[in-house]
Amino acid sequence: MDITLSSDLQYEIDQNGVATLSLNRLDKHNAFGDQLIHELILALDYLANHPDVRCLLLKGNGEHFSAGADLNWMKQMAEQSHEANVEDAQTLAKLMSILDQFPHPTIVYVHGWAFGGALGLICCSDIAIADHHARFCLSEVKLGLVPATIAPYVIRSIGVRQARRYMLTAETIDAKTAQELHIVHHLTSKDDAQACIDRFIAQILRNSPAALRHAKELIEHCDNKIIDRELVRYTSDMIANVRVSRQGQEGLAAFIEKRPPIWPDEE
Repeated sequence: MDITLSSDLQYEIDQNGVATLSLNRLDKHNAFGDQLIHELILALDYLANHPDVRCLLLKGNGEHFSAGADLNWMKQMAEQSHEANVEDAQTLAKLMSILDQFPHPTIVYVHGWAFGGALGLICCSDIAIADHHARFCLSEVKLGLVPATIAPYVIRSIGVRQARRYMLTAETIDAKTAQELHIVHHLTSKDDAQACIDRFIAQILRNSPAALRHAKELIEHCDNKIIDRELVRYTSDMIANVRVSRQGQEGLAAFIEKRPPIWPDEE
């Protein structure tokens, strides 16, 4: 089964199982309103359950990754009821949650602007790559708003102390500072961007698909947990199960035999 999207969002799945989602609302600098948010949710849900997908790349076409929320959409919502605004905000929160919990590794490439809600998409991705000239901004307070639905993911990435500064000042963050703040992991040039993305994808695709899924589950489960008997039991059970799995056995055998692994399907 396929999905039908508007021209604002493009997707493809290549022969290696790499799914690419491209924001394509060029006339609005890839700002997202309710339609694009709904389509992103639809596409992410579809790709999360697609049997061929092993990795997701999120990027923006045109001059910028995303200018954040569409101001016309925000203005329209300001005229709606409280209940309608709650429902609308929960839809954006759902988008962030689905991307954050996507079962396969996610990579985001950022160029140009990444303002407001766009930082939520970045902080929900596993690996963030940015152009040296990219610019970031938590700009909501300039508009009399707050970065509410993205706050849990941004604060998790940059910490409370830095969030107090950048959410309150709404100052522009250059790419080097964004890397220091842990908004992005790696900086690249425009000319080397695709090669850089391809290197990260190649590293991911060498690894066991099942182990990658388990690793993401492990990270989420261990985050901010007290190291107690329950957590020790969880981690012990996980490695015990993975060791005897088909892909676990193949990975160990391939290492011992000094050959590339051929990952079998998991039962």
